[in-house]
Amino acid sequence: MSSEALARLAEERVDHRFKGLPPDADGLTVGELAAQRRNLFAEADGFTAPVLALSAERLEHNLALMQTYTARHGLAFAPHGKTSMAPQLFHRQIEHGAWGITLAVPHQVRVARAFGIQRVFLANELVDAPALRWIAGELAADPGFRFICYVDSVRGAELMDAALEGCARPVDVVVELGAGDGARTGVRTEAEARAVADAVARARTLRLVGVAGYEGEVPRADPERVRAYLRRLVALAAGLDGAGLLKDAQEIVVSAGGSAWFDAVAEVFEEIPELSLPVLKLLRSGAYVSHDDGHYRRLTPFTRVPEEGALEPAFRLWAQVVSRPTPEQAFANAGKRDAAYDLDLPTAQVVRRNGVERPADGITVTGLSDQHAWLRTEPGADVEVGDWIALGLSHPCTSFDKWQLIPVAEADGTVVDYIRTFF
Repeated sequence: MSSEALARLAEERVDHRFKGLPPDADGLTVGELAAQRRNLFAEADGFTAPVLALSAERLEHNLALMQTYTARHGLAFAPHGKTSMAPQLFHRQIEHGAWGITLAVPHQVRVARAFGIQRVFLANELVDAPALRWIAGELAADPGFRFICYVDSVRGAELMDAALEGCARPVDVVVELGAGDGARTGVRTEAEARAVADAVARARTLRLVGVAGYEGEVPRADPERVRAYLRRLVALAAGLDGAGLLKDAQEIVVSAGGSAWFDAVAEVFEEIPELSLPVLKLLRSGAYVSHDDGHYRRLTPFTRVPEEGALEPAFRLWAQVVSRPTPEQAFANAGKRDAAYDLDLPTAQVVRRNGVERPADGITVTGLSDQHAWLRTEPGADVEVGDWIALGLSHPCTSFDKWQLIPVAEADGTVVDYIRTFF
């Protein structure tokens, strides 16, 4: 990890690019603003609505919990960086035991490399010649850089080999096994997987190191179907190893794991038989870092195995009530530009007035405009123009990407850090 690059984030100047921050902070560096330890809720400290905040305590809790969980189950961990695209969080994830960082597209790999990430798992096919040449250059320049990506077609392997002609180090690839008809990428059958593996073996610039997949794409997913798919993945690894197609690998990579079924991944990966080489059991769950108040709260495996612990939602979007046109209707000044809405609408959690917080009883978010949240207020709901309202969010990936600089606040509202994102 490049400490110099991380330090430069603190040297960036605060200005109009960063919404929600105090206007009088313009010209300060991010580090200087953080050192002032302003309070999110103190009017004199100047934060403006809407403003997204991360809980310092809950963020640390989630990082520590997944470190403990993966260690307990003998899993290596490469959390998906597309969730936050925040190098500071990548750094903290690695400090909490992560093997490396998973990413989805070449731009994200460039961000990670700019901040010194040494192990990258690209959970996607890569056939873009300029991107492949850049990867080859990174591998040539840095012997400590490890890069792994998917391949799921003979044509893809051939395109990669052509683009990488003359590269100094082979690019490590894993055959992606699709989760079934209607799933996303990945070979559909073991015969197709063998054909792809044979194509990689013929390539001069590629090295097959294992298999990977995403159990979140299993059609009509339930525990039985998910485990059956994961067992196919394990069997594929064993079959390719038995055929001698993984002989050039240093270790055999078997990778899966979104944020909804990592308990099944842990269970099935315990069944991996002894292979010809050590096995890297690589989990890729990413949404855990902030968790959420909707989609992942419902789906997280910790609801099925509560004895393992519990993630805590770390995001809150604070907005201000700006209109109360009828007794049944109010509007807050946060909308689609500020809040994730692709999986669930935000939920009203807390109303804050004159420094006092209370539950947002009788207040429901019924819709979002570009810059407004539509609030239905039931009889007796105590909400006025000027009140601040805390919204819980669903889907971390589309929450992070709307904010370039996110305050990290302690429970009393003291802001102790700012997280920079790169989408």
